[in-house]
Amino acid sequence: MPTEMRVAMCEAIEAQMEQNDAIVVLHADLAKANGLAELSKRFGDRAFNVGVAEQNMASMAAGMASYGMIPVINTFAAFASRRLCDQAAISIAYSKLNVKIIGTDPGICGEINGGTHMAFEDIGVMRSIPGMCVAEPCDPEELRQMMRAVLNMDGPAYIRTSRKTVPDIHSPEYRFEFGKADVLREGKDITIVAAGITVYDALQAADKLEENGIHAEVINLHTLKPVDTETIAASANKTGAVLTVENHNIFGGLRSVVAETLSYACPVRIWPLGINDVKGEVGFLDYLKKRYEIDCDSIVAAAQRMVEAKADSGR
Repeated sequence: MPTEMRVAMCEAIEAQMEQNDAIVVLHADLAKANGLAELSKRFGDRAFNVGVAEQNMASMAAGMASYGMIPVINTFAAFASRRLCDQAAISIAYSKLNVKIIGTDPGICGEINGGTHMAFEDIGVMRSIPGMCVAEPCDPEELRQMMRAVLNMDGPAYIRTSRKTVPDIHSPEYRFEFGKADVLREGKDITIVAAGITVYDALQAADKLEENGIHAEVINLHTLKPVDTETIAASANKTGAVLTVENHNIFGGLRSVVAETLSYACPVRIWPLGINDVKGEVGFLDYLKKRYEIDCDSIVAAAQRMVEAKADSGR
């Protein structure tokens, strides 16, 4: 039975709370929505509902961290980034405090909550804050291991994750390494870099491209800051073409991370698929993937165009 991402998230946090009494959880009246209800009952003295007051929540977390606690902030990504940006930058990161921020339902995962609840800029906001690490899991197993890693390292971090069920990509034998990208599939014709919910579609697209004689390399860039320059540059040098696929504005997110990295490490042709600087809209996930061209078929079409362009240029 597939596991919801919010269930995997809470399982991972609970496991770490059992081992470390310093870990506390703060949420903005979203215990049910983010799956924190049982955790809150079990750890009643270490789980706090601050109400719809995200900025106060971040300030509280900073105060707790200054006394040696490890606060985990949990709310929707739109509120975890846009609303508490100043507190994240000044109260938390400026003081290098050990606060972990979890933003759920990033990008189109907001679905029927619509554009106001769709964080298309949260990666850009968070990775521009000095000292803030940024990561995005693609499935429950990766999320569990990512949470364990983040809760056991010092310093501020932001994790953006979907809440609901997503396809399993990793087996329990998978070993997550913070800051080290995963090459999920090797290829020689084009590199597809994805993160979060776009990883599964990238893998499906690679299967279709293989049927047409195009061998795509698929990289899961789960850690967006610090970035694994070595893995990205090695793949780009091999294929000579990079397609980025993200559930985020193409400005400031995954495309920007990859372009900034390769501009000095290995300049190659890069094409972005993502939210093309527009607002979100109400809809279910499958419709929204097609609407913003980050579904499997859109990835296949873009990759084919890139490979053709590469052939025309003689690369």
